[in-house]
Amino acid sequence: MKSSAKNIKLASVDDLFSTEESRAAENLEKVMEIPLTELHAFKNHPFKVRDDEAMMETADSIRQYGVLVPAIARPNPNGGYELIAGHRRHRASELAEKETMPVIVRDLDDDAATIIMVDSNLQREELLPSERAFAYKMKLEAMKRQAGRPSKENVSQLGTQKRSDQILAEQVGQSRNQIQRYIRLTELIPPLLDKADEKEIALNPAYELSFLKPEEQQMLVETMEYELSTPSVSQAQRMKKLSQEGKLTDDAILSIMSEEKKDALDKVTLTGDTLRKYFPKSYTPKKMQETIIKLLEQWQRRRQQQHER
Repeated sequence: MKSSAKNIKLASVDDLFSTEESRAAENLEKVMEIPLTELHAFKNHPFKVRDDEAMMETADSIRQYGVLVPAIARPNPNGGYELIAGHRRHRASELAEKETMPVIVRDLDDDAATIIMVDSNLQREELLPSERAFAYKMKLEAMKRQAGRPSKENVSQLGTQKRSDQILAEQVGQSRNQIQRYIRLTELIPPLLDKADEKEIALNPAYELSFLKPEEQQMLVETMEYELSTPSVSQAQRMKKLSQEGKLTDDAILSIMSEEKKDALDKVTLTGDTLRKYFPKSYTPKKMQETIIKLLEQWQRRRQQQHER
């Protein structure tokens, strides 16, 4: 009979003298104070970290009380840590001139890290369309990889396996259709997506414009700047149809965008050519618009002062 002594594993001295409580404590997550310089942004982080009024308030709070809720990060193979949740707290800590911030470090794979990163930010009250669009896309792709991609046959035949977009819709309180409409916005070129964020273009026309080819979208951006106007849902749908037919040319976009909208019948319209007579050549349409608004506000104040006299 062969000896089984070689299969016996001896406990270490530390194991022999450690308590159950100490062993359990070693497995608990710990909050670490990590230098800000060792914390790096999550790859393709879709949420914008802006130095706005809310950020300044957060910085003031951190300056006075410190970071109350630890961030979450994971080890970065290239050194330091990759932030998963806490990008705004990290920036506010920089503004508060802190050197470190409290962080919980976890070993997470890409998909688990992506889901935590998105979920921790979707709780914010106000999100830009672009933030919501890329966040939904990233989380949905991660969920599909985690669950595997069930075939349409399995979904329809069994009727028990929920689609990933249905699960996501239930989690965020939106319909599957709305989730997909937001994700379509990721097909917009940056200038058009910026206009959606700035509320110059509403969600519905932005969704229709996402079906245009990138070069067609660029032509539209140039026409919008020239006409100082944005497309309605009807105009966006017509451009989409022409694009699908291969007939959306520069002239076709100009023809559609130069139409007078129903809601603009009572508005005074000044063309770009007319306005440029009164501004330096270096002025962009947006700069001209900002200047005109300031001048009108000054004129209105003077009128009010004269009336009060």
